[in-house]
Amino acid sequence: MSNLLTDLGIDCPVLAAPMAGGPSTPALVIAAARAGGLGFLAGGYKTAQALAGQIHTVEAQGVPFGVNLFVRNAVPVSPEAYRDYARRVQEEADRYGLTLTDTEPVDDDDHWADKIGLLTAHPVPWVSFTFGIPDAGTVTRLRRAGTTVLQCVTNSDEAHLAAEAGVDALIVQAPAAGGHSATLTPERPLASVSLPELVGAVRQAVRLPVVATGGIATPEDVAAARRAGADAVMVGTVLLRTDESGASAAHQAALADPAFDTTVLTRAFTGRPARALRNHFTDRYSAHAPAGYPALHHLTGQLRKAATAAGDTDRIHLWAGTGYREARAEPAARTLDRLAGRL
Repeated sequence: MSNLLTDLGIDCPVLAAPMAGGPSTPALVIAAARAGGLGFLAGGYKTAQALAGQIHTVEAQGVPFGVNLFVRNAVPVSPEAYRDYARRVQEEADRYGLTLTDTEPVDDDDHWADKIGLLTAHPVPWVSFTFGIPDAGTVTRLRRAGTTVLQCVTNSDEAHLAAEAGVDALIVQAPAAGGHSATLTPERPLASVSLPELVGAVRQAVRLPVVATGGIATPEDVAAARRAGADAVMVGTVLLRTDESGASAAHQAALADPAFDTTVLTRAFTGRPARALRNHFTDRYSAHAPAGYPALHHLTGQLRKAATAAGDTDRIHLWAGTGYREARAEPAARTLDRLAGRL
């Protein structure tokens, strides 16, 4: 076990991934810590005030934890491509009385400055970054505050850039992961590579501790990643049906529904590549969706919210990694213990 974990008293090498949009609750983070591991609060799509509230809830339990933030890495979309996609998707929005065709592309930084200000003034044990790499000054400020800084990467080139920024460790994400890819170049196709192969390549390229993630769903997957050189692994999809998960009822049911028989990589929902259960929306719009994040995320946001409220799984972003069939309705600690070979 590397110092990365033992310094925090962590004896379970299976960590809980941050899953933005609701699944990663404080209860899930606390459960991961009480199982001997660590969980991440998902700072994405939250205000600094909302994030601070969740941090306070977890801190009150006296357990180690991390916070994940999105780094602004906008993928511009032309007004023409945006309007064309809005017209295509409007047919789905009509079901809920929503109008998408009169909107303009929205670009934001997800309250970046406020969240960095929060985490430097009120340090937490770990902070991880995805979508982009923060500047070296930000990394230095967090480390001086006593925070271990991790960067999510998807290849060796990104690992080199992260090391140059001064991070303490890497989260190495394979394309089998559910939800958004951490790629720094979301306009390009993702390379097809297994997690053990990717971990091995990154370990050869950069001398930093590695947390492996992406498609891990069984004890055998954990063992393979550890043999490849990972100090720990991180799981998300297999926790979506646990008692502490904040995933919607429709999302949880879909993960166990035989009608959903595969996952696909798509940018149909957000303009950024993400792995989801194949459904009507991915079938109909994946081929037409332009690269354009966060513009497409904001474009389809109200539609996805309405579909979730209605339990309409044809139009929900059902994020899921390739091992989604291993997600079980049980306490999170039991899932983590099983993956760690403790059951």
